[in-house]
Amino acid sequence: MLAWIPVSIAAAAFQTVRFMLQKVLSSVTLSPGGATFARFVYSAPFILAGLAVYLAVTGRALPELGPKFWMFAAIGGTAQILATVCVVALFKQRNFAVGITFKKTEVIQTAIVGLAVLGDPVSLGGWAAILIGLTAVLVLSRTPDAAGPWWRHLTNRASKLGLGSGVLFAFSAVSYRGASLQLGDLEPMFRAGVTLAAVVSLQTLFMAVWLGLRDRGEIARVWAARRVAVWVGLTSMGGSFCWFWAFTLQNAAYVKAVGQVELLLSLLASVLFFKEKVTARELAGMALLVVSILVLVLAI
Repeated sequence: MLAWIPVSIAAAAFQTVRFMLQKVLSSVTLSPGGATFARFVYSAPFILAGLAVYLAVTGRALPELGPKFWMFAAIGGTAQILATVCVVALFKQRNFAVGITFKKTEVIQTAIVGLAVLGDPVSLGGWAAILIGLTAVLVLSRTPDAAGPWWRHLTNRASKLGLGSGVLFAFSAVSYRGASLQLGDLEPMFRAGVTLAAVVSLQTLFMAVWLGLRDRGEIARVWAARRVAVWVGLTSMGGSFCWFWAFTLQNAAYVKAVGQVELLLSLLASVLFFKEKVTARELAGMALLVVSILVLVLAI
């Protein structure tokens, strides 16, 4: 059953638009933390309302959510918060397309985390894809105006944020798949909706407490930016639901591999919307990463 492929592509499209909106918010109005909080606080009401309507119409009850479900949900939710903050901060360091490409190292890392946490196997072709992906990261790690040997550029701020976001997104993807698998043999869409509602509720609570302790003024700024931020919430809801749905159907690494179509969408956004320049080196790095993704897909 290949339904997870178009669902993954839809998730990538929603996510590209959401990151575009977050880039605008973080560069004009909000801090990276505020732009991240906007994603959760403006999507939670729609997600919870949608689940409530579904339960009322179908007459179904919520499934039992055990400790292991909440453990996976909390780990995945926290990792996704930190990963999103890293990506939004990265947009201040490099252009939009390169920022998304750094983030997309999550595909390679998801394969490794999935093997370690859930026992999802990685084939020889998968490991070949990992090596190609690492080469792409080396190419992308060098900033356009940098000098000196390549290995020094792996420790610059952009590289740390990009690779860090990839690791964190990998843990969130595998944790979300782990949480959805705790719901047994319920139909995939219902499992996705329940898992998403639980995770976003936790994330909204975590972020509200964190900002309340560190910067209460940022919560007010998130509210003031609601005309744009509400669209962050809506696109986040669409993207998250599609990701969670796909995770219930297929290995998280394979879902993220197909979701690499986001690279092409982000390149178009970078050039056409943000009017940013993309260097030949950056194009080469993105091309290598696309090759690594294709090898991974062929190895499935």
